[in-house]
Amino acid sequence: MVKRLILVVALLLPLPVAFSQSVERYTIIPRPAQLEPRAGEFSISRTTIIGVSFAQADVKAIVDTFAHHISRSTGLTIPVRNGNKLTLPENLIEFLSSTDTTLGAEGYRIDITDRLVTIEATGPKGFFYAVQTLYQLLPPTTLAASHPIPATNLTTLMIPACRIQDQPRYSYRGLHLDVGRHFFSVAYIKKYLDLMALHKFNTFHWHLTDDQGWRIEIKKYPKLTQIGSQRRETIVGHYDEYDPQVFDGKPYGGFYTQDEVREVVRYAASKYINVVPEIELPGHALAALAAYPELGCNATSYQVATKWGVFDDVFCPTEKTFSFLQDVLTEVIGLFPGKYIHIGGDECPKTVWRKSAFCQQLIKREGLKDENGLQRYFVNRIDKFVTSKGRRIIGWDEILEGNNPSIRLSPNATVMSWRGIKGGIQAARQNHDVIMTPGQFCYLDHFQGDPAQEPTGFGGLLPLAMVYSYNPTPPELSPSEATHILGAQANVWTEYIKTSDQLEYMVWPRAAALAEVVWTPLSQKNYDDFTRRLPVHFERLAALNVNYSRTVYDPSFSAKPTADGKVAITIAASNQVPDIRYTLDGSIPSGESARYGNPLVLDKTTTIRTAAFADRKPLSRPAKVQKEFLVSKATGKPYTLLTAPTTGRPDKNYSLTDGTTGGMGGYEIAGVVSFISDINAVVDLGQSQSVTSVRVGFLKYTARNICLPKQVEISVSDDGKTFTPVLSRKTDAAEGGKRAFVRLPFDFSPTTARYVRIIARNIGRVPSGLRNPGKPAQLMVDEIEIR
Repeated sequence: MVKRLILVVALLLPLPVAFSQSVERYTIIPRPAQLEPRAGEFSISRTTIIGVSFAQADVKAIVDTFAHHISRSTGLTIPVRNGNKLTLPENLIEFLSSTDTTLGAEGYRIDITDRLVTIEATGPKGFFYAVQTLYQLLPPTTLAASHPIPATNLTTLMIPACRIQDQPRYSYRGLHLDVGRHFFSVAYIKKYLDLMALHKFNTFHWHLTDDQGWRIEIKKYPKLTQIGSQRRETIVGHYDEYDPQVFDGKPYGGFYTQDEVREVVRYAASKYINVVPEIELPGHALAALAAYPELGCNATSYQVATKWGVFDDVFCPTEKTFSFLQDVLTEVIGLFPGKYIHIGGDECPKTVWRKSAFCQQLIKREGLKDENGLQRYFVNRIDKFVTSKGRRIIGWDEILEGNNPSIRLSPNATVMSWRGIKGGIQAARQNHDVIMTPGQFCYLDHFQGDPAQEPTGFGGLLPLAMVYSYNPTPPELSPSEATHILGAQANVWTEYIKTSDQLEYMVWPRAAALAEVVWTPLSQKNYDDFTRRLPVHFERLAALNVNYSRTVYDPSFSAKPTADGKVAITIAASNQVPDIRYTLDGSIPSGESARYGNPLVLDKTTTIRTAAFADRKPLSRPAKVQKEFLVSKATGKPYTLLTAPTTGRPDKNYSLTDGTTGGMGGYEIAGVVSFISDINAVVDLGQSQSVTSVRVGFLKYTARNICLPKQVEISVSDDGKTFTPVLSRKTDAAEGGKRAFVRLPFDFSPTTARYVRIIARNIGRVPSGLRNPGKPAQLMVDEIEIR
């Protein structure tokens, strides 16, 4: 190779100015630390040669893969030549080893002119990440999984000229996948790893065991996969969606053989991704106990869980259990060469331990304070064993609990902080390394938009902007303490994620936002700039057959009653949405539908469907976003509540007559007023007029003790003092089934009135036959209509 001295004398321009001005040319995610735009572009054509030292086998493999993708997307065969024997051609992509230690193991430089592309790094990781950046400088279809283009259709690829110097902010950049609740094939795991690599994630946290399934073959304990990997059926819908709960009656299972695990680990290594296996203990153990019941504290049989949640049955801290876990971990350590083994440690109820004579004797013998101390004892024993094998444990932040001066975690134990950031701060101050993964910012099983419009999620709201806003290093930490923050991780729990399509919908682009959080310098982050890069990145994901979410473009509604009894609807969307189109007739919006400008004023009950467009092409999914708004004689009218709502869900600005219906998804409920007593509301129509019916929207959610009323009474008045009954009807407060908003109609003979009083009688306690009989019942209301 021709040796050339590359002098770095120009200061690289700060990203907020240079990058945002050229975003159409440089749509890289995560955003590089430094990028200097240049005029011109490099053309990959028939004359292009790639140079690399064949002595560097790892780098040569990276280059060969790059050349393969170029060939597949263009039909061009780009020769890869040994850089040590290369004469300088006119059209060269060269990979040069650097001795600049400031780049670190994962850093790189890229210098692109119209004749030369130079990639520098100190080792294979840096070269690998440089190539991921090159892919994102090329057209989005470059990575498409397609057949080679016929030779008659040879094309060129253009790379915009620029200079990049880049390296990650954090050393740990993780993405998690729970395969215990729902299983994903090896082929799909590889696709998951491909997408991780493109976004420069370097750690795959593989959650392999849980109450609902044991997913890894352990040779010494074959029942773990013979029995523990299979559940007899699975709960239907959300955990509380039906009362009583409904199950599908279909056996479900799956596991990875050890050969398949090795295959995944090898494939991940080729992407410079370390795989961290998780073997849950001492809780989330039902699948293991179903296979080997002697590991529990009860002399009973266990079943693999068929629904979600936290279960009381956990590992019993006997010597037999520790021998079992050490055997399991020995095989696991033999399969995973990385330094970390995740041992769980979260959500371990102590009920069984409190009742166990053995556990109580153990607590006394070891001088432990209580069952929390027993958990620390349990974790500490596993920690010592893993450490003795030359590895380090990672545990959820509960492993810090049960502090006992005589029982300490080993100094190399790493804490994964998921219950907010408090555990991470505590661990860092105790000199433990920390991986930040708080649910508020990092749980991708949470909704990313309006729960009523989204697929079933666990609960909680985590929009794209919230993920992007996260800073993993808590400001409360001192500089020395902050060095223990290794990075952050997004978690994907799959209770409600059954398919790869739904998995991708929940993960992308939110994982892309976290990729930028953990790679890009804090000072260079800019959400508006990130969203400007998304459209091209979405094209790239589409070329990779990824079912990404476009919720970031979904329009949202707000409603306000008018003085004359109508409802004014405002529709809003992100700054990246040029046009909002809508329909009022139930049809799906298209590029030819009405364009939203001023608020829409509705004079009758209407369902609005809306979608985001750019140049008449959809950005959001047009069939997705819709909402019904109710208009009646009660709309915008004041009312008096003669019984007080609960403080948790109070009435806000006459929300029962604002025309807006309630919404629900996961554990989320919106747009309701809650009562623990009867509802007694008097609506003032403003003047006497003919009324013939009342409709009230009640929430039926008996799994959460929210029941329909047992009786509804309607009466009317002209003066607001003397009321005449017009209807009294019993309703079915014991109605279970699927949760829903139920609009109960109450029709009566025409009568003239200014005031209408609605009394809904609370059943008092949840009726028998439902999940929580005898518990105090609530009433929840979303809207009152009068016609």
